[in-house]
Amino acid sequence: MSTFVLLNCRLFAVGADLTGYSNKVELTGEVEDKETTNYYSAGHKEIIGGLGSAELTAEGQWQAGDATKVDDASWAQLGGVGPWTACPDNAAVGDLAWITQALRSSYTLGGAVGDVAPWSGKGASSWPLIRGQMAHPAGTARTSTGTGTALQLGAVPDGKRLYAALHVLSAAGTTPSITARVESDNDSGFASPTTQLTFSAASAAGGEALRTAGGAITDDWWRIAWTISGTSPSFLFAASLGIR
Repeated sequence: MSTFVLLNCRLFAVGADLTGYSNKVELTGEVEDKETTNYYSAGHKEIIGGLGSAELTAEGQWQAGDATKVDDASWAQLGGVGPWTACPDNAAVGDLAWITQALRSSYTLGGAVGDVAPWSGKGASSWPLIRGQMAHPAGTARTSTGTGTALQLGAVPDGKRLYAALHVLSAAGTTPSITARVESDNDSGFASPTTQLTFSAASAAGGEALRTAGGAITDDWWRIAWTISGTSPSFLFAASLGIR
């Protein structure tokens, strides 16, 4: 990705797509510096890395009235922990995505007379910050069981994990239900897929983040798959994957 102007940053917070209500999104990742200077340090400070953390902040134009609007979603999420995915430039399959599990720690609304009604909010990470890819686009409605596009994320080394975020943005139909999962294989054709993670069944907007146990996985191809049931069901959802 070369130098570009921010025109289409995408932001998904739990079960809400905040892109259309946001005009500023910032992501910060940091590691504490811990001093280990001693008498063998030859007169120079020695530093090692401590605890890591990340923070997502956003602001934009306030709207309310249903669960997809920023006020309804922000209030419902306040104090809760869930998945956040931010994409610097669009959210097509394979696009760069930053993923974390975060506490919705603040929500601010209101401004001066004459302002376009503003909002701002923050998510503070409770999981590591992961640099990954989008595995399912938010704008593609799914009405039946299926599988997504294969991504060659690479194998998971021992001690690392595969992280996955699912954002169910809308559900329609009679008793609709979707159960999404993450599959892996050693080739792009997925002749013998292995289910690595399975999300809880969802029948309404919401989100969930999962990660593998920490052992090595030699498969290097990954995809999202889903099972849908109900009468005339239709779901919009976004999903992201990354290894760390």
